[in-house]
Order: sequence, then C-alpha cells, then structure tokens
Amino acid sequence: MTALPTPRGPLSRAVVTALGHGPDGTLPDALAVDAADPYGDDLQLALYALYELHYRGFEGVADELEWDPALLTLRRDLERPFLAALRADAPHGRTAQQALDELLVEPVEATGSVSHHLSGDGELWQMREYVKLRSLYHLKEADPHLWVVPRLRGRAKAGMVAIEYDEFGAGHADRIHAQLFANLMDDLGLDSAYGRHVDEAPAEALVTVNLMSLFGLHRALRGALIGHFAAVEITSSPGSRRLAAAMRRLEAGPAAEHFYAEHVEADAVHEQVVRHEVVAGLLADEPFLDADIAFGADATRLVEDRLARHLLTAWGEGRSALYTGHTIAA
Repeated sequence: MTALPTPRGPLSRAVVTALGHGPDGTLPDALAVDAADPYGDDLQLALYALYELHYRGFEGVADELEWDPALLTLRRDLERPFLAALRADAPHGRTAQQALDELLVEPVEATGSVSHHLSGDGELWQMREYVKLRSLYHLKEADPHLWVVPRLRGRAKAGMVAIEYDEFGAGHADRIHAQLFANLMDDLGLDSAYGRHVDEAPAEALVTVNLMSLFGLHRALRGALIGHFAAVEITSSPGSRRLAAAMRRLEAGPAAEHFYAEHVEADAVHEQVVRHEVVAGLLADEPFLDADIAFGADATRLVEDRLARHLLTAWGEGRSALYTGHTIAA
C-alpha cells in the first residue's frame, strides 16, 4: 500500500482527511464540487484517492471505507462534472467504427506526439519524467478492464479474457505487463513501487488513470470501457515501437526496451481481437452501445492528447512537466 497523497485544494484535502481519520460529516457537498475545474488538480486528485479504495487502498486507511456511504456520495458528486466535461468535449454523433477507424490512421504531422519526440530527440530526463507519470497508469493498466468481464457474454467475453490473459503474463508472474513496467522503471533508476509518484503527477496524468477507473466501475459505462480498451490496444503498437527505439537510443537498459518491444507484437494481435471479437461481439449482443463505445474511444484520445500537450509544452520550454504545487522529495 502507498501513503495518502498530498492534498492540492479543499476537495482533495477533505478526502485525504476523511480517509486518514474517517468521514465526520464535513465532506464537500455537490455545490462545492460543481465550483471546481472538472479537469483540475484538486478534483482529479480527490477522485483518484477515492478510486484507489477499489484497488489496493492506502496505508492506515480502513478497508471498510471502500463502501462508506458518505464517501460514495462524494465520489458520485465528483464523477458527475468530470463525466459531463468528457461528454461535452469529445466528438458527438460518431459510430464505434468511425472512432476506431480514425485511430488506425497515423497522423502525418508528428509534432503533437510524445513517442515521436522521445524517439527522435528526447532527453533521458524527459523519458524519466514520462515513465514516472505513466507508472500510475501502467502499474494498474489491465486491472479496471477486468471489471467489465462479468458484464459481457459470448464472443466479447472470450475475446476480452484472451487479451487480459496476455496482459497478466499468460500464467507467469514475471511476465505480467505491470511487472515488466516496474522492471523498466528499475532500469531507469526510478522507484517502481505502486503509486509512488502520485504527488508528482499533474492533473493531466491523473485524468488518464481516473478515466479508466470511472468507466470500469460503472456497469452503465461498459460500452465506454470497451471503447477505452480498444483505443489503447489500437494505438499501442506503433507508439510502443517508437518508445522501444527511444529506450535503445538513450541506452536505458534491456528491461526498459523490452517493455515496449513486447507491446509492438502483442498489441498488434490484440488490436485484431479487440475489433473483431470484443467490439463486434458486444455490438452483436447490445447494438445500442455503439455510441458509448465511440465515446469511450474518443474520450481516451481526448485525455491522452491533453497529457501530450502538457508534456511537450513543458519540455519545449526546457522545464519539468511534473506537478510542482508543493515540494516533492527527490
């Protein structure tokens, strides 16, 4: 388990206090939540902390708080503006096929791509920052996707489980993809403990993790989770090829290169399974989820693009992209 994160405002301070000492009736109400930026540090950290109760929890926080009614009410209040912002900002009126087909096309202009930057002329300190921020995602990457399995049937369920079997190492603990990412971090001299770098993650990085937790925890958003899953698998292979090349160019180490090299071939296969079995199977069973799948894919692209802009803007100005709202121990 990890320590509770450092608060970044009244919402996250209330959540951290409640987790450390127990809810005392003074949690923020919906009006206070609605006044916050849905993509901002305070709301996103508060949501991240509440979601973590459904994963591994925090040191010194009672397991029973996972289902505390007051905390669940606050989580619902935090989710509402976040989900509303995603729906407002993602493209509208698209089908799943349109959203996923667009992801198959590599953009001609690569100036907004983190993997292009890192493979071309990125520096080692930038790669280390990138890996720190992505660790919040990759050290739990496959976990929330498992929540959708009981909500699927037939082809969709079989395809989903087949891909997840690979993600969890095909029965070998040392091949679990989260473990491979931890090995990558070790090669880069980074602390690979689960959740260690949350205090260094800006809101743009927290959003990418919160998105899959939001989709995974709600049965009503099962289509959106499949859209998220499909978007990740479709875009992973070409990006992983560039990041493997970046690790090789920066001489980061064999484990660092292996994580991304492993995803080049694996996710090329997964892309076919997710499109033709998971997505197609789900739409055969529940065709009314078509727009939800498109929304999940488009929302994933939206939040990933926001993170990419944050990273490339900071690095282009020669400064760190890590969160600097408070002092971070080295």
